[in-house]
Amino acid sequence: MQAPIIRPIIEQHAEEAAFLWLQRNAAVREPHYSLKDLAHLDDRLEAHIDGLRIAGDVGWEICKKALAIKEPGEIFTAAVLAFESDDGHRVDEVITAIEVAPENLQALVSALGWIDTRHFQQWVPGMANASADIYRYLAISAYTICRIDPGESLSTALQNSDPLIQARALRAVGELKQKDLMPELKKFSQSSDLACRFWSAWSGVLLSDSSAIDRLKVFVSIESAYCEPAVQLLLRVMDIKQAQLFLNGLLKTADNQRLIACGTGMIGDPVVIPWLIELMANPQLARVAGESFSMITGVDIAYDDLEGEWPDGFEAGPTENPEDEDVATDLDEDLAWPEPDLIRSWWQKKSKNFRPGTRYLCGQPIHVEHCQKVLRDGYQRQRRAAVLELALLQADTPVFNTSAPGFLQQKWLGK
Repeated sequence: MQAPIIRPIIEQHAEEAAFLWLQRNAAVREPHYSLKDLAHLDDRLEAHIDGLRIAGDVGWEICKKALAIKEPGEIFTAAVLAFESDDGHRVDEVITAIEVAPENLQALVSALGWIDTRHFQQWVPGMANASADIYRYLAISAYTICRIDPGESLSTALQNSDPLIQARALRAVGELKQKDLMPELKKFSQSSDLACRFWSAWSGVLLSDSSAIDRLKVFVSIESAYCEPAVQLLLRVMDIKQAQLFLNGLLKTADNQRLIACGTGMIGDPVVIPWLIELMANPQLARVAGESFSMITGVDIAYDDLEGEWPDGFEAGPTENPEDEDVATDLDEDLAWPEPDLIRSWWQKKSKNFRPGTRYLCGQPIHVEHCQKVLRDGYQRQRRAAVLELALLQADTPVFNTSAPGFLQQKWLGK
């Protein structure tokens, strides 16, 4: 006999699932989340989704009603239930609700990465051959985030007339290391669509096409969402001298101090550490300088007692003043405040363990085995850095997905 359904509890499951998905969607890029932390968060999310599954039709009706607000967390939750229901009408209702907003598309793709293998195989291959472009986009995205070869669907997607599908397919070529499609990338180097031009260059670099490096450099000088991912890859594919000259060039073009501070951590040469320590005296850049210091040395500023206090009078992020028009979030909110004197003392004792002119990641010279260790044990931003290093070191290995459900990542890594 089925236990009675208590509607307020099921509604709470839906609300908590939507909230936790938003939290985990941010957590995959946060500096203080490890894989263990992410897996714990995802276990909590899965528990609430399970409560909705157990509620059957009532759970679905509650999620369907929540779709009306057209928010990503609610879309993710409803999409998981829809794809697990074997009911095409439910899937159509979710897709109709998303209005193709980027954050809602992301939530829908995330749901396809959440469902089990049986339901994935039930839906995704068919969507890859659907007549509606939205289904084709979802199929290519789902294959890619699960690191499954889409077969002919990928080359077909590159021929699609919709730039959204083309851009996703171009990105997939690099993420999945589809070298046979590398000639297709160059065809988009002059595309009128910015995303297509970026992902064709980005994937080209991952596939060792040296001509793609110059195409990718263009995006550093363009004010767009592609500046940071372009820098992230460029500074790792260049040799140290080239990378340092590239950063020095940025200093001359604009007020790029934050990007420079981040970039030194990407290059990983300990020769910059005295400069980073001096930068820690600047409240605007102290925390990001501390993160780059940690990225090179492996030091955990908070755990290793190298943390300072919030500077007197310094404000970051939105204030409580209703007349303040600056509503930008504090980009460094979850980073520790470094104490320059303590860190300078630490460096004086430990600098002999680091060789200038060698690239380091989290305290060790960059090589495959160490990057794999960082991928298993590091924080999310460190793990994402390790993934890019591994992608460049291992020519035929797909790019590991650090945004996948934590319990799946642990399985892939044998944890």
